[in-house]
Amino acid sequence: MSTRIKWPGGKQFAFTVFDDTDWTTINNGPEVYRFLYDLGIITTKSVWPIKGEQMPMVGGATCEDNDYLKWIQELKGQGFEIALHNATYHSSKREQAIAGLEQFRAFFGEYPKTHANHVGCEDSIYWGDARLSGSNRLIYNLLTGFRNKGKFLGADSSSEFFWGDKCKQHIKYVRNFVYSDINTLKACPYMPYFDEQRPFVNYWFAASEGAYCHPFCKTISEKNQDRLEEEGGACIMYTHFGHVDYFRDGRLNSDFRRLMERLSRKAGWFVPVSVMLDHVQQARGHHVISSRERNRLERKWLMERVFIFHGTT
Repeated sequence: MSTRIKWPGGKQFAFTVFDDTDWTTINNGPEVYRFLYDLGIITTKSVWPIKGEQMPMVGGATCEDNDYLKWIQELKGQGFEIALHNATYHSSKREQAIAGLEQFRAFFGEYPKTHANHVGCEDSIYWGDARLSGSNRLIYNLLTGFRNKGKFLGADSSSEFFWGDKCKQHIKYVRNFVYSDINTLKACPYMPYFDEQRPFVNYWFAASEGAYCHPFCKTISEKNQDRLEEEGGACIMYTHFGHVDYFRDGRLNSDFRRLMERLSRKAGWFVPVSVMLDHVQQARGHHVISSRERNRLERKWLMERVFIFHGTT
């Protein structure tokens, strides 16, 4: 499948970010998004609609913080997409997961169009070893010591953590594999795709590695930016803008600032994740991933986890 797409307005490539909300608060988030807005780079920021009752593995502010919610609603008004990162920062049983979706709609006037699973949440959709199939699942379980085998139950209709039917009903795109290539569409040329083995997700998309500031800057290096432009590709960066390395002591990271400013001067189409994916889908149509294509994506992700990132999650 070709990775070449004709981008609107004669743009040469597409670029966006899906920001997992971990660590983000009213104290560290606004400066990053003010910077992006001033550059004209409009992206996707996820939220937790509900404040949890339990201690999180990784926390941050939720939409039940009034000042934080006001800021998120302002972002939405500026064109940023607001996405879901599970109902809250810990595992949610079905009732809470559904309440999170309804709270999201109450806050933003619509259900989330995009979603990414939060670390450790048992209500995550097709996560852990459920992300993989056949021998790839076995390899994953061996590499992880079977600690994620059958742990994530959001798509298990027999579980108290099940909300897959609501995901299917309300959410269009869910993030899965993350790759090292800045050209996400080259690493995952089938996206957005439907997987018949995972029917509670309407469409899957991939992302490019940038969990924290250093790997983010590595992926969007000058050389990689130029290649993305030359290839006419599409990049969906995965990151956590709330991580301390982005905004420290009242200042944005200098490498991040420099590289994003350089990128903004290129002829890129800088739109939220769902806008980009809608355009790709409109150009290509509905794609059901084949067994061979699925195996290629799974094996590539496993190989990168082992030989590039030195860890499997």
